[in-house]
Amino acid sequence: MADVVSSNPALIKSTVVGTVLQLIMVVAGHYSPAISTQFAAGGMAISGIAGLLFSLWSGPKPAVGAAGGGLAAGGISAFLGILVSHFLGDVPTSVLAFGTAGSAIAGAIGGLVGKMFGPKPA
Repeated sequence: MADVVSSNPALIKSTVVGTVLQLIMVVAGHYSPAISTQFAAGGMAISGIAGLLFSLWSGPKPAVGAAGGGLAAGGISAFLGILVSHFLGDVPTSVLAFGTAGSAIAGAIGGLVGKMFGPKPA
């Protein structure tokens, strides 16, 4: 698994961007109840963006590859954001499971959207 990740710069970059955005949202939401009420929608939107970026940055690939990479980028970044939010005391542990799952699906959808608009095979 580590070999797959280290050999995939698009996955690394999109996961880092997604994680940074998730952490910005989580920290802002820790101090602002108005933002914290939007954690679910915001987190899934960010994961969708991470999936989209993966698809655009990874070059032409089959739909399953775009969705799989988007799922990974969206899910990993969401898990890390939710974990920080949990440690800050803002969400219960159970959100780690269903929040990560929902965001991973959003990342896969983002990957498929990126496939529609991204590079096409030659």
